[in-house]
Amino acid sequence: MSAQPQRPLSPHLQVYKLPLTGIISITHRITGVLLSFGLLYVVCLLSALASGPEAYAAVQSFASSWWMSLLSWGFTYALFFHLCHGVRHLIWDAGQGFELETLNRYALIELGASVLLTLISLILLSLD
Repeated sequence: MSAQPQRPLSPHLQVYKLPLTGIISITHRITGVLLSFGLLYVVCLLSALASGPEAYAAVQSFASSWWMSLLSWGFTYALFFHLCHGVRHLIWDAGQGFELETLNRYALIELGASVLLTLISLILLSLD
């Protein structure tokens, strides 16, 4: 009998390290799904607004809790992250930005821009 050759095992998630562009791509898909759920909340707010002052007051008391504020900030970040990644896809559609160092640089710019846009929007909302 011949001996079995030693074959390499496939790396599992604890061993394999995704590149930054892979993490950004997966996060873009996740934020798209989360934005869909967040829009259901926006529809509930608009429905309560159209239903009258009592319904709006009930939803407003629910929406003013600290954890709903945290979810609103998360929704805002997801929205800006999804927007920035969409702009990156438009650049790719033009046939630009496929070099490795450009991909990583755009990923970092995308992350920074989404954080900056979120902070700017939160500061502007707090000024009201």
